[in-house]
Amino acid sequence: MRTLAYEGYVIRRENGTYVVGLEIADRYRELVLAFRGPSAVIERLRRAAAETGYSHYLGRFVGGRVAITAMAEGPRTPPLDDLVPGYDEAAHATALGKALLATMSPDQRWRFLKEYGMRAYTSATLTSPEALDSDLAAGERRGMQIEIGQFRQGLACAAVMVVNDRDPDRRVVLACALPPAELMSSAKVVRTRLLATAHHLATVLAE
Repeated sequence: MRTLAYEGYVIRRENGTYVVGLEIADRYRELVLAFRGPSAVIERLRRAAAETGYSHYLGRFVGGRVAITAMAEGPRTPPLDDLVPGYDEAAHATALGKALLATMSPDQRWRFLKEYGMRAYTSATLTSPEALDSDLAAGERRGMQIEIGQFRQGLACAAVMVVNDRDPDRRVVLACALPPAELMSSAKVVRTRLLATAHHLATVLAE
């Protein structure tokens, strides 16, 4: 197990148990199936993508990192080669990542940012912990974390919680990616739809 952990095939948790790692390129399909949950999860994501036209994503902590675990593409969202199941970068620059980072204590979050950094993906990316903390607080008041052009120029993202468990590995968030103008003009509608989908997903994941 030590060798598997060193190679990235498994990840050792603090309680001594192990979860599947993100480095198993030749087991990609099995990895995605394991993390996305029941088939009803992807069915619900596809329905949300079809109804809104926006690509939808599920994310969670995997081995202490923020990772995308399931997705469904929508025709009104520009193609994003990076944002696929298994992607575990840019937590500070995506709404999905922000929603999970917001569940951490300030000390936990600062340690996370110190370890993984705050790369500037665009000129709009927040690159200081203080700026991110302020942004997360605004998202908490809004009831939805957002980013506009922080990960990709010409793209916006919004995210809400699905499951906020005491165990970080059980926390799940839902996000959608859309054109910035649509988020700015219809933020309340986007939030309402995300929350409705999140409610359905929470029910599925609890079964």
